[in-house]
Amino acid sequence: MSLEPAPSESLRVQTALAAVEHACQEGKITAGAVENIRAWLTENRYREYRDSVLQHISDAQWQKLDDVFWTVIPFGTGGRRGRMYEIGSNAINDRTIGESAQGLADYVVKYHGGEKPLSCAIAYDTRHRSRHFTELCAEVMVAAGIKVYLLDDYRATPQLSFAVRHLQCDCGIMVTASHNPPSDNAVKVYWSSGAQVLPPHDKAIIQGVMNCQEIKRANFQQALADGQVEIVTEQVDAAYFDAAVQCQFAGPRDVRILYSPLHGVGEAAVVPLLHRDGFEDVTVYEPHRQPSGDFPNVPGHVSNPENKAVFEKPIEQARSEGFDLIMATDPDCDRLGVAAPLTTDSAGPWGTFTGNQIAALLANFILDKAVAAGITNPQSYVVKTLVTSELVRRIAAGHGVRCVGDLLVGFKYIAETMDQEGPDDFLYGCEESHGYLVGSYARDKDGAVACMLISELAAELKAKGQSMHDYLGELYREHGLHREDLINVFMEGSEGMAAMTSLMKAFRENPPQSLGGMTVRHVRDYGSNTVTTLGESPNTQPLAGPTGNLVIMDMIEEGNYVAVRPSGTEPKVKFYIFTRLEANKSQNLEAADTKLVDRIAAIETDVRDFARVSV
Repeated sequence: MSLEPAPSESLRVQTALAAVEHACQEGKITAGAVENIRAWLTENRYREYRDSVLQHISDAQWQKLDDVFWTVIPFGTGGRRGRMYEIGSNAINDRTIGESAQGLADYVVKYHGGEKPLSCAIAYDTRHRSRHFTELCAEVMVAAGIKVYLLDDYRATPQLSFAVRHLQCDCGIMVTASHNPPSDNAVKVYWSSGAQVLPPHDKAIIQGVMNCQEIKRANFQQALADGQVEIVTEQVDAAYFDAAVQCQFAGPRDVRILYSPLHGVGEAAVVPLLHRDGFEDVTVYEPHRQPSGDFPNVPGHVSNPENKAVFEKPIEQARSEGFDLIMATDPDCDRLGVAAPLTTDSAGPWGTFTGNQIAALLANFILDKAVAAGITNPQSYVVKTLVTSELVRRIAAGHGVRCVGDLLVGFKYIAETMDQEGPDDFLYGCEESHGYLVGSYARDKDGAVACMLISELAAELKAKGQSMHDYLGELYREHGLHREDLINVFMEGSEGMAAMTSLMKAFRENPPQSLGGMTVRHVRDYGSNTVTTLGESPNTQPLAGPTGNLVIMDMIEEGNYVAVRPSGTEPKVKFYIFTRLEANKSQNLEAADTKLVDRIAAIETDVRDFARVSV
C-alpha cells in the first residue's frame, strides 16, 4: 500500500530517492538498500519512520543506511537477531520486532482457526530495551486475541521453554540476543512444544512477517488490568524448580562453587536450583553480578562463556579463596562455561573447558549414573549436532546407548529429535556451543540444570581425590584424544554476505585437496545432500541427512575433519576443526596433545589461506 503524501512531503521523498539512486551509482550504497529504503519511504506501513529515514539521507549517512537497509533481517537458528537501531529492515527496532510478533500472532490464529482460546508465554533478559520489546510483543498478541502469560522479571530462556509447556501455551516469545554484543537484541520464537519453531511453522511465520502491513497493538497497562496479560512469575518459578531438580543424581555435595551470571539473568535460576540440590557453598562472583545490558565488567563487553577471558578474574579469586569450581552462564542462561583446577590443588593452575569437553564430561557422568540406576534400555539415546564432538558418540556407544548425531546446528533440532524418538528414552542432548539438556521438562538447552550436574560431578570427583581435568583425560585414554577448535571469520554488511556466499561456493565446487598436511578424502555438502569423493577418480553420491548450508571435509585419517557454515545469528562464517588420535596413540596425553595442537594450527593456516583467496 502506497501513501499519497502532501505535495511538499512528496517532493522531499522524490528528492531523497533521487539522492539514494545517485549514491548507489557512486557505490556508496547497495541495490538492496535502495529497494528497502524506497519501501520505507513510500509504503504506508512504514510511515512513522519516514522522517527519520529522510533525515539520514539528508545527512548523507550512506554507510549507516546501507548497514541497516541492505537486506531484511532474517530468521536464523535462534530467531530474529541483530543490532538495534531506530530504523532499518536489517536492524532490531519497533518495526522489525513488532512485525515478528504480528507474523507469529497471525499464524497462530490462522493455524487454530478459532477452535480454542489461545495463549502465549513471554519472558525477557537484561539487555537494553528487552522490557520495551516485551511489552510491544504482548500488545500485539493481545490485539490478536491471544492471552499473554508474562514472566515479569529477568528470567532464563529455558524457563520460557518450560513455561510454554507448563501453561500449555500455543506459542512463546523470549526477548534476548543470548551471548551477542551489547548492541544487539532479538526475539526467539517458540511453538507449543516449548521448542523454537520448526518446519512447517517457521516458513509460514516468516511469510507472515515479510507480508505484515499493519502492526496491531493493544494497550499494555489496560491489558494487564483486564487480565489479558497475566503475571505468572512466581507460579512458573516454583514449577520450574520442582521439575528441574528431578534431574539430580544422588551423591556428595561438598564443593565450593564460584558462579558468574555475566551480568545476565542466571542468578535467579542457577543459585536457587543449586540450593535445592543440596549445594550450600555457592558464591556469586560480585563484579559480574549486577544485571546490565552493557556487560561492563566482562572482557570486550561480550558475555559469552565460550570466551576463556571471562574466567581470568574469577580464577584469581578462586585460587586465593579456595574454590573448587567456577561456572558462568550467558545473559539468558541457556549456555554454560566451566573452569576447574588442573589438579586437586585449587591454589595451583586452573584451566577452562571447551563446549565439546563439557559435553563429553556431562555425557559420561549422566550415562554412568543412568546405567548404574538401571534406567537405560536398548532404545535409550543421546542427541548431538553434526558440529559437536564425536567423543560424545563414542561415550554413548561405550554405555550401550544410541547417539542421534546427524543434526544441523540449532538446539531446536535436538528438541525435534526428542519428540520424534520419544522423550521417555531421552537421556541427554548437547551442542558444542555450550548448550546442554537432560530431562523432558523443557525443549531448549538449560544452563541452570547443566550447572547443577557439573556441580554434582565436581563434588563426586573431589570426594575421590580426582580433578575434572584428570577425569577428562581418562575419557581420552579410553576413546582416543579428541581436540577441536573453532574459527570465526566476521563478514559484516552486504559485502560480507556476498563474501560468505562466494566462500561457501568455493568449498563446494573447488574444495582444498589437503588440510594440515592431510589429504581431504570426502566433501559432504548438506546443501545439495551429496558426498563427493576426491582424488584421481572423483565421484558424487547421495548423502543421507538433513538439508542445510553446511559443508564438511573429511580427511583421510578417521576423526579428522573440518565443517564450514555461515552463522545463523551473527554476520560470520564458522569453521569447526575436529582432530583425533586412536586410543592406542593417546595413552601419553601430553605427547598426543602436542601432536594435535600442531595439527590444528596447520589446518587453521590452510583454512584461512583458502578463505582469503576464495572471497
